[in-house]
Amino acid sequence: MLQKTPQKLKSMSKKIEKMRQEAFAQLKEIKTSEDLEKARTKYLGRNGLLAQLFKLIPRFGLKYRPEAGKLVNTLKRELEMNLRSRYNLLHREKEEKKLRLDITMPGISPELGSTHPISQTMNRISQIFMNLGFKVVQGPEVETDYYNFTALNIPQGHPSRETFHTFYLDSGELLRSQTSPVQIRVMEKQKPPLRIVAPGKVFRPDATDASHSFMFHQVEGLMVDRDVTFADLKGTLSIFVREMFGSGVRMRFRPHFFPFTEPSAEIDISCIICGGRGCRVCSFKGWLEILGAGLVDPNVFRAVKYDPEVWRGFAFGMGVERIAMLKYGITDIRLFYENDVRFLRQF
Repeated sequence: MLQKTPQKLKSMSKKIEKMRQEAFAQLKEIKTSEDLEKARTKYLGRNGLLAQLFKLIPRFGLKYRPEAGKLVNTLKRELEMNLRSRYNLLHREKEEKKLRLDITMPGISPELGSTHPISQTMNRISQIFMNLGFKVVQGPEVETDYYNFTALNIPQGHPSRETFHTFYLDSGELLRSQTSPVQIRVMEKQKPPLRIVAPGKVFRPDATDASHSFMFHQVEGLMVDRDVTFADLKGTLSIFVREMFGSGVRMRFRPHFFPFTEPSAEIDISCIICGGRGCRVCSFKGWLEILGAGLVDPNVFRAVKYDPEVWRGFAFGMGVERIAMLKYGITDIRLFYENDVRFLRQF
């Protein structure tokens, strides 16, 4: 036979108070999130101690069930608040521990970057010519047929105008295949005399291999003044070669043809690997080609409304990757673009 309801309610109240004291004492000693989860399951789990108390409520008479339910729900809220408070405390201590500085531990040095070898080389080339009075200028990478070909005295039907030598866009424009268009744009806006170098990216649909890329960099130069001669070109490039590769490097000119210069030449330097004796790098010739140059063709001056009877000039152009490969002894152009930090850290 069941006990009288008031006595039964009093017994439950004592049982709840005992559970409260035990639970709060246990939670106070918990140090880890794992132990906290075990305590939560013990008291608030589906089969926990609190669930067992809820099962006793129907055994009370209707008059005392609300009071019994109130006692159990009050304990539940107190336990939930205590568990949440303990969780927040443990989480805060964990975060503070992460931020705590242990001065006895070795430091972690930040990884420092450096300028890419192509940028280093292009900056060095530009600086050498700036020291000679040249000004660095920039131009658009998307060009028109006129600036990339026509104004440079490159006729219709020239191989460089074909799609296998130039990237054409649907708009009718193209990706510049050289930085020479910058020279035309500058001459259209500026009266001579002038000295400029134009560094930047150029694009040609070449198959990528150890010595070719569909995108690479050039530095092209132009000097226009009265009575400019081939001797001025040779003297300027001699200074560049000495500053870039050292005083022991020799230079030679070979006759060549470029539509925008006349006369034209290709410039070689003695092999910096073997000193001109002959090796695999220079194909056992003792010489390495580095750039093309010549006196500006009169037709180019006429296109920008310069009087070729008054003004003379010379122009030159070089591939930055070519210069960097020679200077640093690199045999594969693709190394510049693979983003391998083991390679880039050497510079």
